[in-house]
Amino acid sequence: MKLVILAVLTLAALTSVGRAEDVDDIREAGKAETETFNARMYAGPPGEKAYACFVRRYDADHLARHPKQKVAAMKLLISAEVDKEDKELHHSFRLGFRYRHRSGDFDSSGSCNHAVFTRSGDEVRLGCGVDCDGGGIGVALSKDDKSAIVRLERVRVWQNNKPDDEAEHSLTAGADDKIFRLDRTDNSECASLVTDRKELAALRSK
Repeated sequence: MKLVILAVLTLAALTSVGRAEDVDDIREAGKAETETFNARMYAGPPGEKAYACFVRRYDADHLARHPKQKVAAMKLLISAEVDKEDKELHHSFRLGFRYRHRSGDFDSSGSCNHAVFTRSGDEVRLGCGVDCDGGGIGVALSKDDKSAIVRLERVRVWQNNKPDDEAEHSLTAGADDKIFRLDRTDNSECASLVTDRKELAALRSK
């Protein structure tokens, strides 16, 4: 139940335009909706463990047309794994990116849950949150399932997998940093986001 509440609150924040009634647009996804979305996200039934990797490197032309965009490149790894205790499929995210005018690699991570946006044609999205009020992201899929649509208001990030006071809360939505369209690619492209050796081996085998 806590995960469902977290997902709803996270997604509400990601779509809020200052109206309390927007929260009523979101509901928990049903079993059939969840299974359909999972098959789309992981390009088939996820089974015991699955991954989906999405990447975007913005070229000079794009950045010139979006002068206020802070992000120069972004990677998103969505993971699914059946928990040994509750036997349920749990989802998580890892986000990696580089700033346009700041050196270094930055990342964030957390857990996810499904929710449905009724005013968007019953669109299913993942609501992903970072612990301790670290904000989060919303993840939807393009109609052809070839891209992930990432929405954010604020997400806590770290530099090089280490806590960084300056980096915390620095990735916030701006004029050109509210929605990112990332392209699906081979899972190996997201290997840099994984630090655990066993999980890295599992990722490379998928």
